[in-house]
Amino acid sequence: MYTTNNYGDDISVINGATDTVIQNIAAGGSPVGIDINPVTNRIYVANSGDGTVTVIDGNTNSLVTTITVGATPTGVAVNSAANRIYVTNSGSGTVSVISGTTNTVITTVTVGTAPAYLSILQ
Repeated sequence: MYTTNNYGDDISVINGATDTVIQNIAAGGSPVGIDINPVTNRIYVANSGDGTVTVIDGNTNSLVTTITVGATPTGVAVNSAANRIYVTNSGSGTVSVISGTTNTVITTVTVGTAPAYLSILQ
């Protein structure tokens, strides 16, 4: 289990069997939204403070990369079938679409004012 710690700029890894924190992983500024791709075992974290997404390897709980997206990213949703990650950027009114294969933004979609969260029907 993973949780974002907005003021700590990190993610806590929680052992579900013992309900204890086993590790903290550094993230970008003010991590908020989080989602997991169960197929690739990658964790994606929206860092609202610095306009990035942190990618973590769930097998090792180590940083894979950091991806620059729009202003004030908040929500993250993973489409595991397509290996795409969608991130709402509330400060820029956009949704960034990230390839889970290359860890790059492949397109940006302009939406309404201050999008916060999103969900995917697979």
